[in-house]
Amino acid sequence: MPELDLTASCDCGAVTLHAQGRPVSMFQCACLHCQKASGSGHSSIVLFHRAGVTVEGETKSHTRPADSGANFTRHFCPECGTTVFAESSRAPQLRIVPAGLFAGQNAWYAPNQLIFARTHQAWDMIPEHLPRHQRYRESQ
Repeated sequence: MPELDLTASCDCGAVTLHAQGRPVSMFQCACLHCQKASGSGHSSIVLFHRAGVTVEGETKSHTRPADSGANFTRHFCPECGTTVFAESSRAPQLRIVPAGLFAGQNAWYAPNQLIFARTHQAWDMIPEHLPRHQRYRESQ
């Protein structure tokens, strides 16, 4: 994993996110919620340690139950609607950041798996070499 020190902003610039350190994981998620949030067949995700992520500016949030039984909260800009980060009560020490938030400075992004392959759309091109998990990644 690369060592990162990046600042990104929402589409209107009202909210900024600073991520520092090595990502915990990088993956694609094809769950139906990510499809709705991204407007595509999947979301491209980077997991960071909570301590390595700071946010400036006001966000709004929406919390919903996840398939795991955890609460999943998406934080977004109240002006432009850009998702800035998300969090799960299943892993409160992590921040879930869309790789696209770092547009123009995310050539380092290299996903290593697809989760929720059971709802992956055939028209959404995901590299065939990525391991696919039907739901969350199976425990090791």
